[in-house]
Amino acid sequence: MIQRSLDLMPFFPHQSEILVSPQSKAEVMSNLGKVTKNMNFLAYNALKQNTHLFNGLIKENSFSISLVIDRADSFLPLIKGKIEDTPMGSILFLSYSLFPSSAFFLGFWNVVSLLLSLFFGLINEKYMYAVICLGFAFLNYGFAWAHFKRKIKISQEVFHQILETKKTE
Repeated sequence: MIQRSLDLMPFFPHQSEILVSPQSKAEVMSNLGKVTKNMNFLAYNALKQNTHLFNGLIKENSFSISLVIDRADSFLPLIKGKIEDTPMGSILFLSYSLFPSSAFFLGFWNVVSLLLSLFFGLINEKYMYAVICLGFAFLNYGFAWAHFKRKIKISQEVFHQILETKKTE
């Protein structure tokens, strides 16, 4: 059985989730290890092989992974997780966030838009341009949240399937 808990939205697109799994910590980490590849993006052959579901890094009690994709996607979530053993299985604490470069560009363009809005509104007294710049900032931010939420659902579906099925080789 999987139970979820979500938190409030911070400025940058982000979502947290707590999963309760009947699998032990070792089983969950083993299953993640089987579908996750530590990727060398400079190696041409590594890019052609799509045998894994996730790229990332798995440590003893934590992991940082993202879905394998064929083309660039600015709204792909980075899944960071910590896992703890319990007598009945394990608890996973997951955090979905934008990659740092995507968060930087979202913040950068929103700050630029807001500064242009202030410039046009207060200094140039071109209020229509100020409203357009302010509207662009809100549209940019809303677009980022909408697409990030859509990508989280896709990542969650794949991740939850891994937890619910026992992988054996």
